[in-house]
Amino acid sequence: MTDSAVPFDSARDRTEASPREAAPALSPLAVILIEIALAVGGFGIGTGEFAIMGLLPDVASTYQVTIPEAGYVISAYALGVVVGAPIIAVAAARMTRRSLLLILMTVFALGNILSAIAPTFWSFTVLRFVTGLPHGAYFGVAALVAASMVPLHKRTRAVGRVMLGLTVATLVGTPIATFMGQVLNWRAAFFLVGGIGAATVALLWYFQPRDKVQEGASIWRELSAFGRAQVWLTLGIAAVGFGGMFSVFSYIASTTTVTAQMPVTMVSIVLALFGIGMNVGNIVGSRLADLSLRGTIGGVMAFNVIVMGAFGLFAEYPAILCLCVFLIGCGFAAGPALQTRLMDVAADAQTLAAASNHSAFNIANALGAWLGGLVIAWGWGFAATGYVGAFLSLLGLGVFFASVALEKSRKTA
Repeated sequence: MTDSAVPFDSARDRTEASPREAAPALSPLAVILIEIALAVGGFGIGTGEFAIMGLLPDVASTYQVTIPEAGYVISAYALGVVVGAPIIAVAAARMTRRSLLLILMTVFALGNILSAIAPTFWSFTVLRFVTGLPHGAYFGVAALVAASMVPLHKRTRAVGRVMLGLTVATLVGTPIATFMGQVLNWRAAFFLVGGIGAATVALLWYFQPRDKVQEGASIWRELSAFGRAQVWLTLGIAAVGFGGMFSVFSYIASTTTVTAQMPVTMVSIVLALFGIGMNVGNIVGSRLADLSLRGTIGGVMAFNVIVMGAFGLFAEYPAILCLCVFLIGCGFAAGPALQTRLMDVAADAQTLAAASNHSAFNIANALGAWLGGLVIAWGWGFAATGYVGAFLSLLGLGVFFASVALEKSRKTA
């Protein structure tokens, strides 16, 4: 494998080493408006991805299937994210970023609107798969656009502001969409998400300036990203290290009511604490990453090992469970850092690498939920998902150390 060993100790180190196209001359207001437009798209995607989890009983009732069968639509969407990100990034290598973002959000908006009127369960499932296809590519390209508009030492904060749309969705968008779906009809929730997607198209069309295809862009250049060991290692940190978060989150409702013996009304509060933690982690982690990518990625992985271990040990105590859930949400602090790290190590194949980050996150989602379900099925209890999380975070930390070791060895070679 070939690799571009780009140092990631600090923003100063990256000034000379990181590949970067010249930022367009945009006013501060123009940059803010473009970031808001990109974040609105992330808000819509996050709302659509998570709202279905609270509406599964209603979907199952409409299509006369069991709730486990209705769960196939969640898997279909996740599969769409995993396969869509790399395929779209490669296929669209010769497109401008503005045109690609507009197409991706148009597909997302139409996918949700058509989901709202799907006549059969299987047509609904197929539409959820199609709607998931733009997810990873959108966030990857949006991150590249955001980073290109600001000075190098502020780019992770710009990426974080775009990803703030996703984290705010867990706190605001998902509860609103779920409430609408339960009070009106679950189809109303998808009409809402489709409307947010359509609004994003309008905002991007109006605020994002036209750009040019990158010089030398091609399918083969994008595919070269997968020939770089550091790209695979960075994706591995996300795919394994974040599995712990999803292991705990997937079963947090049952952990709250069964293990901690809290009333069912507290589940929404616990979920809100997780969402608040994600937003805090996104903001703080973005700032820390602009100072040190290495310190942020490695530090957050180590932090997650400790917090999830504590969750496993003390989840029966309501106050400690609430604190741990908030801190586990804060573990999202590594998200913007990993997105930026991929920009560094991908050299001139940034679109594919950046888009694939969200494929890795969905692999983490599937892995964490599966392993968490296994330990519960083995009779270890819901709190044991914390031990799964600690183990996966430890593996993610191991992949991080492997990445650092490989980088150092290439520097001294």
